[in-house]
Amino acid sequence: MATDTQKPSNDQPLQRVPRHVAIVMDGNGRWAIRRNLPRTAGHRAGVKSVRAVVEEGVRQGIGVLTLFAFSSENWRRPKSEVSVLMELFMSALRAEVSRLNENSVRLRIIGERSAFPEKLQRRIAEAEEATSANKSMLLQIAANYGGRWDITQAARRLVAQACEGRVAPEDVDEELFSRLLAFPDLPDPDLFIRTGGEKRISNFLLWQSAYSEFYFSDLMWPEFGAEAFRDALANFSRRQRRFGLTGQQLTTATGRGAD
Repeated sequence: MATDTQKPSNDQPLQRVPRHVAIVMDGNGRWAIRRNLPRTAGHRAGVKSVRAVVEEGVRQGIGVLTLFAFSSENWRRPKSEVSVLMELFMSALRAEVSRLNENSVRLRIIGERSAFPEKLQRRIAEAEEATSANKSMLLQIAANYGGRWDITQAARRLVAQACEGRVAPEDVDEELFSRLLAFPDLPDPDLFIRTGGEKRISNFLLWQSAYSEFYFSDLMWPEFGAEAFRDALANFSRRQRRFGLTGQQLTTATGRGAD
């Protein structure tokens, strides 16, 4: 079996493919600045990486791909950059629907939509509806999303149910709480990728990433294409996921040696 320093060939099938991959697409602005370009040029260049990763995810049989496009903290950025991000979001929704349909990818946007312009909210709903019958992969775009927001809005829902008498204190457990989060119908991310060289999760999927495998890439997001994504998936494939157990327990349970 290959070690982490040995890359399998691109045509070598992976031993294990994650059901759900989450990605923090970091480094657009720094990629642009290094090229003496405005930061917004990096965001535009990053769209190509989104296409490449989505198409590679379909080829690899990944069920869910969640991309962090715009955090609830990103509103603090310069107004000109936020404006371009909103414009880019609008144009991408319009331009990419046909490509998503060609690849049988269903689109879902998670996050607080009410802060977006009404035109953008309509465009989101139209894109979701246009791809709703697709089966190959679910593409979730986290926009105006934050992990603390997600947990807070779930807590509000839980309190409301308690006030209505539908939930008693002894009923509250992790399973109940998870059903009130942004995507209760999906498995938690198996693999969490961050590009751009930073090693933090930046308020992304705080609850859902409790047992995710983390992979940090020094590549800026516009540099992270299909090959880099395959490398991350291959790295995940070689890991042993213990979920609090010991390696010996897993070996005994599966009858296999440690990965």
